[in-house]
Amino acid sequence: MVAKLQSSGILEIGRARLEYRMIGPPPKEAPTLVLLHEGLGCVGLWNSFPDRLAAATGAGVFVYSREGYGASSPAALPRPLTYMHDEALQVLPRVLDAIGFRRGLLVGHSDGASIAAIYAGSVQDHRIRGLSLIAPHFFVEGVTAASIEAAREAYEGGGLRGRLARWHKDVDLAFRGWNDAWLHPGFRAWDISEALAYIRVPIQIIQGSEDPYGSRRQIEVAEAECYCPVEVSLLPAVGHAPHREASDETVATMVAFADRLLKTHGEGVLSRAA
Repeated sequence: MVAKLQSSGILEIGRARLEYRMIGPPPKEAPTLVLLHEGLGCVGLWNSFPDRLAAATGAGVFVYSREGYGASSPAALPRPLTYMHDEALQVLPRVLDAIGFRRGLLVGHSDGASIAAIYAGSVQDHRIRGLSLIAPHFFVEGVTAASIEAAREAYEGGGLRGRLARWHKDVDLAFRGWNDAWLHPGFRAWDISEALAYIRVPIQIIQGSEDPYGSRRQIEVAEAECYCPVEVSLLPAVGHAPHREASDETVATMVAFADRLLKTHGEGVLSRAA
């Protein structure tokens, strides 16, 4: 059953209750950009970025918090090391169906970008016209593990817990679910590069040149493994969150990609001033 979407609310997916926002026209009226948040993200931590995308493209923008994040229902700990595959293959398809998704893009940041890539590389969904991936991870690098260890230190002894607590109903659950999984010894073997060869839609990668969580090797693997077009924007002096650190450039780059793909299919996305 397709949910009747409000501007914000709760989406029931099985036993999970997922908070969401819907900005702009609903899926039955226009293409939809579905935003998948980072490992410590949620609806609120996208800030004004979804609103800017909706205003600049004319598309609808749907953003939700995964289980265990934001105001969504809690998740069990420890998270399985397959949690991104589980989200991509078990939860995301149900979310898309529940909102009546018809056509559009998956837009993911960090963990969300990995989830988008897993989905597109595993499910031949004709509704997905392309992927816009912000600071994606396709395999684990030493720099990634080091930065996640530093995040744990900042959480336990610095101010990170307090900064995150305003956004998550259970901040310890949100942090531990992400941090403990990535730092588990078995997670070093995590690698989704094989899925890239099965993606059949254009991919946009936006990455900061100073990203502490991943090197340019992530881009090189995508370029080597993908048979689909891969467009890269490497932003100078930008870290792991281009949509926050270089918002204007990120919005403009993403809008151009969305317009080109969706207009090619005659779906009427019209650029507006970002």
